[in-house]
Amino acid sequence: MGEMRIKAIVYEAHGKPEEVLRLEELELPAVGANQALVRILAAPINPADLNQIEGKYPIRFPLPATPGFEGAGTVEEVGAKVRDLAAGAQVILPHDLGTWREKAVVPADKLTVVPNDIAPEQAAMLKINPITAWRILHDFVRLEKGDWVIQNAANSAVGRAVIVLARELGWRTVNVVRRAELIEELRAAGGDVVLLDNDELRSAVAEATKGAPIRLGLNQVGGESALRMAKVVAAEATIVTIGAMSLRPVTMPNGLLIFKNLTFTGFWVNKWYEQAGAEERRATFAQLIDLARRGLLATKVERAYSLGEFREAVVRAGEGGREGKIIFRM
Repeated sequence: MGEMRIKAIVYEAHGKPEEVLRLEELELPAVGANQALVRILAAPINPADLNQIEGKYPIRFPLPATPGFEGAGTVEEVGAKVRDLAAGAQVILPHDLGTWREKAVVPADKLTVVPNDIAPEQAAMLKINPITAWRILHDFVRLEKGDWVIQNAANSAVGRAVIVLARELGWRTVNVVRRAELIEELRAAGGDVVLLDNDELRSAVAEATKGAPIRLGLNQVGGESALRMAKVVAAEATIVTIGAMSLRPVTMPNGLLIFKNLTFTGFWVNKWYEQAGAEERRATFAQLIDLARRGLLATKVERAYSLGEFREAVVRAGEGGREGKIIFRM
């Protein structure tokens, strides 16, 4: 196979996405013995992607780079030594690839096959938020049927996945949000209890759960919100931090640590991917694929843009008050 030229979004320096990104032609290498050629069909724009382009994310690709942590596509060709992957399969791409491009040559063992009846944009979005939700519900506290979990920023993509998964697994959720208009929406999505993030939280939670102990807290906000959560959870509870939307540190009175013996820890999905074996990754995906096929993990998409419309797309993705995800559709 000769050289193939494809379009890709590229940046050569960090800065505002709409200023530093360019649409360029790149040459694709020939497919190696253990590789696959994938036509990329959909790639979402995540806050982490924008942070990475700005140079504010812990992972920096060597420059010049193509952004995009998430993507899904179709295998067009496989190398001579590839056995368990065939042309026509739908796959989720690895997060170190840079998915905002038309095609890519990828090591076959880094691809995750998903059924073709899941829409590409939904398949692409299984990799970060639903995986994060699954792992934080399983890796820290052993929950029994009927147990309660509390989370702030419950309307985020991870928060919504937590609601769906907990409901499916027989656990109950206290969902804390900052805007009153989200309450009905998250109840309709399956949240057992949805409350405002204010100083009445402690009494409101006690009333709604009839004082049941909450042993797992999921913090995406930090600051005052994390402190309120620490006051609500049971003694010996674990609070897992996965985000910092308030940009404020988690600060705890010493008494909460001494007398409640709380455990504070964190989770970063990139680290999990690095450490999990292929079997563990496959097992986690199998559960999520089942839920996705049943339409339970669908993420709302506001609009799909072509690669050529990248400026408009990244500006919109960086704005608040959207009706859903912004994605590239190749």
